[in-house]
Amino acid sequence: MERAANAAPAVVVDSVSKTFRLPQERIHTLKERALHPFRRSRYEPLQALREVSFSVRRGEFFGIVGRNGSGKSTLLKCLAGIYRVDSGAIYIDGRVSTFIELGVGFNPDLPARDNIVLNGTMLGLSPKEARARADAVIDFGELREFEDLKLKNYSSGMQVRLAFSVMIQVDADVFLIDEVLAVGDAAFQQKCFDVFNRLRDEGRTILFVTHDMASVKRFCHRAVLLERGELKLIGDPGLIADNYVEVNFGRDVGADGERPGEGPRFGSGLAEIVEAWFEDADGAPQTALPQGGRCTYKMRVRFHEAVDGADLAVLFEDDRRHPLFATSTSDNGKERGYDAGQDVVFAVRFDNVFAPGRLYASPWVVRSGGTDLLDRRPRMISAVVTGTRSTGALVDLPHEVLVETRQPGAPEAVA
Repeated sequence: MERAANAAPAVVVDSVSKTFRLPQERIHTLKERALHPFRRSRYEPLQALREVSFSVRRGEFFGIVGRNGSGKSTLLKCLAGIYRVDSGAIYIDGRVSTFIELGVGFNPDLPARDNIVLNGTMLGLSPKEARARADAVIDFGELREFEDLKLKNYSSGMQVRLAFSVMIQVDADVFLIDEVLAVGDAAFQQKCFDVFNRLRDEGRTILFVTHDMASVKRFCHRAVLLERGELKLIGDPGLIADNYVEVNFGRDVGADGERPGEGPRFGSGLAEIVEAWFEDADGAPQTALPQGGRCTYKMRVRFHEAVDGADLAVLFEDDRRHPLFATSTSDNGKERGYDAGQDVVFAVRFDNVFAPGRLYASPWVVRSGGTDLLDRRPRMISAVVTGTRSTGALVDLPHEVLVETRQPGAPEAVA
């Protein structure tokens, strides 16, 4: 990424705006036109994008997030050349491969192999190259037994498999990927994530639209948050994910969500996470936790107003924002209501199997059903996990290693 950061950007979006005209009434038949010859169709403008500007470095995995109707897919279609922008400009350096919408670039009356050639040609392959890669596409999509079936008889999941399989066969420099991966089954989604890791390692540039904040944190180097067509925030994926939650609860986006005199926090304030701490096996507060030992995370919550049902939860992350473990009262059947002025201590006891390094705790309180975030404090506290060895993994599970040696004609031995 250091070399990529010094190179010219792979994608530049410069003050892009896009407006659609929504008809308020339509004349559908010749009779309506004859009866109302002087009626003019009236339109209501919908500005999908407003002066959006950002750049994506070469080799960067870049997330685009926002609520439904925020302009994410419109932006991706402008990048793909499907929509023409009203003002501003888009610059893309290199061949582009798109995975935007089910059915785009496919003929429903043709079988899979013909659609592979058709779509691959549209994405920049020669017909000969597309035909040569058809078998690889079919095998990756696990569609061998359906290759002679017309596409109109495919399920939405099968269409996703075909479209994604074609996209990764194109020798593209820039990939535009929409959230339609959610249609695929769990096994195929994992195959797609494996491809994401490979493309990222290869230094390909990827723009990824999604509602899945775990994927944003997992894959993206940076991300952007859109709301009602405007760019609200750009930067670290963890920061964008935190603010995305706030936007979904109808609250303003901020650079870090800080309140005066406090660390970052979000929520309505009906409940307050007053303090949080770690304890060792003897119940003593600790800032260092020995690897392999028994420990407890605790937090004290004060309810300023009565809440019929609330869920208390915590997420543990490492210093690279990798999620390690999360749990809540709803997961364990301990959800309940609380009175105004009531203090509650939420505790999680666990064996410390985390790898040496700094462990962060992000607690939150939400109304039952997730309808209202009462308080959330990202990375509120931390403790150092101490250990004698570091494997580079996220956890170090108790385990036993065996090596079997076998000599010809001798009984098996274990060393």
